[in-house]
Amino acid sequence: MSATPAAPAITSFEPASYKTFRFVSRRLNGDGKIRLRYGLDELEFEETVVVPRAGVESFDEQTVDALLDLLHWVAGVSYYKAAIPRSISFEGATPGPAIIQLLNALYTEGLGEFAVVNDLPGLPSPEFQLATDRAGVEEPADRSRTELNEADSSTSAGNSLQRLLVPVGGGKDSAVAIEIARVSGLDVTLFSVGDAPPIRETARVSGYERLIATRKIDPLLLECNAAGALNGHIPITAIVSCLALLSAALNGQDAVTLANERSASAGNLTWHGVEVNHQFSKSRHAEKLMTAAVAEVPNAPRIFSVLRPASELGIARAFSRFEQYHQVFTSCNRVFQIDPAKRLSSWCCDCDKCRFVFLILAPFMTPVQLTTIFGKDMLNDPDQYDGFALLTATGGDKPFECVGEVGEVLAAIHLLAKDTRWSNHPVVARLATEVLSAHTITELDVQKHFTLSDDHDVPDELIGAVRAVLGT
Repeated sequence: MSATPAAPAITSFEPASYKTFRFVSRRLNGDGKIRLRYGLDELEFEETVVVPRAGVESFDEQTVDALLDLLHWVAGVSYYKAAIPRSISFEGATPGPAIIQLLNALYTEGLGEFAVVNDLPGLPSPEFQLATDRAGVEEPADRSRTELNEADSSTSAGNSLQRLLVPVGGGKDSAVAIEIARVSGLDVTLFSVGDAPPIRETARVSGYERLIATRKIDPLLLECNAAGALNGHIPITAIVSCLALLSAALNGQDAVTLANERSASAGNLTWHGVEVNHQFSKSRHAEKLMTAAVAEVPNAPRIFSVLRPASELGIARAFSRFEQYHQVFTSCNRVFQIDPAKRLSSWCCDCDKCRFVFLILAPFMTPVQLTTIFGKDMLNDPDQYDGFALLTATGGDKPFECVGEVGEVLAAIHLLAKDTRWSNHPVVARLATEVLSAHTITELDVQKHFTLSDDHDVPDELIGAVRAVLGT
């Protein structure tokens, strides 16, 4: 019997030639492997995801099935962006109204940076439409129910919060979220997508068990990218959130506690009248949309950000006290490169993220402490001045990176300019002279970044721990 011939390689990809993006099917097999299928017209992709199980014998099948649909729809943005067609086709289940609102936001505003970088005439404009009447519509045979659950369990997680699933990204924010969860006294399990060294080491230091999911993009998409498909930043936090929710439902956790701070809601620039935010899927607006979408799923785990009341500056102050994480955390994105050949093992000390984390921690740590962590005193390197100034939108727009609000960066510089440990560093001295001089920063302006906001969904079981860790 002859082998099936391989599909011909894609040598040319014209985004405008594709008219419809298709949600084809999704399946969760008994081994925990998920297959998510998508299409651009007749061109089809299959993403493979593996979700963890930790010995829980049964779960609510209806809940897991609905969360599998949500993951399918949200993760599709990775493939949709290749051509951004207007027409959308749901070939299996169709979303409810709140999920439609979430998808509309993720596939438009969530692709804002993508639109800017690709010099598009505006945001993508997919036509997500609410199905008003599905009566009598038979779902395709290749859309299966989940196969993992042998028992028919309809047990609800209930309203009482007892078991937390805490996603870990390897940076300071997730470390602080872990310690808030610890103070709460609730049962804590960590979660990650992949097993990058900063994630693995942060989990090890915490002492908590961790559930690990994996995600493999269809290689065909990478082939399309090389042949001319549109490519760029996607709302990845929304995908991770859906994977965490599904894992929580499979493993008996009551809630997913994200580590997105209030600073994530601040945009980077205004473009064609639209505020573009690199961190859109970490924003308060996106969190509210996700919460409403999850409310359409029966008995779903709760999802909220435990750091939402705090600024990056307040989180940095708290993190400075958790010395056990100082030598294992890393926020530099070059450590998380998809291509192993481009992946670094630690801080690069020459990117916007490295500069921001260094600057935001400096008021609460010594030059020796930060040099030990980063391997370099970046504020003592005059060549880094322009990069630090850009964090205040001086000399251009705030960079497309997970960096805080301009106001809290100015507050950090204000604190450093008064701190004899840092004030003579050449970058600090120049920032004080050339950047702070253009702004009026008062002590009240600084202190507001340490005040916890009331705009959050942190439940009663955790708010005391939030105040204990972040409030002083």
